[in-house]
Amino acid sequence: MTLRIRLLPVLALAAMAPAFAGSVDVSFTDAAHYLDAGNTPVQQQAYLDTMSGHLQSLGRRYLPPGQALKIEVLDVDLAGYSRPTPRGQDLRILRNGADWPRIVVRYSLQDHGQVLRQGEESITDMDYMHHLTDRRSGESLAHEKRMLDEWFRARFAQGRRAE
Repeated sequence: MTLRIRLLPVLALAAMAPAFAGSVDVSFTDAAHYLDAGNTPVQQQAYLDTMSGHLQSLGRRYLPPGQALKIEVLDVDLAGYSRPTPRGQDLRILRNGADWPRIVVRYSLQDHGQVLRQGEESITDMDYMHHLTDRRSGESLAHEKRMLDEWFRARFAQGRRAE
């Protein structure tokens, strides 16, 4: 009984830990004109929602409390190219040529309102086909997510490890 009482505050703090992590606000500028973010509005929205959710989870994992990262996505070019099938679905073809993923972002990292870092970058991975884990995962935007993981850790992790 006393063990439960002692563990209760610890468990409560552990459950609240993500609430104390830094935050990521993602916006998409002129998404209708992105080079390749899906062929239909529904598909594009699903891809952009996936990308936004992934960036927000990276913020919860790597940003310390009090930090806020604003990311404005300026352009998206997904890995490979899309080809419609006779059934009306899209098939994404990856050829390992000049079809690597590219995401252009503008960002601003703030700590308690003070700007720590800002910039505009074109995030690319020309070697995307050589990451075997991406090909086996089967998850949506696996190549793009891995590319964003590396970029995020390099720019914002500051020695923090994934939890």
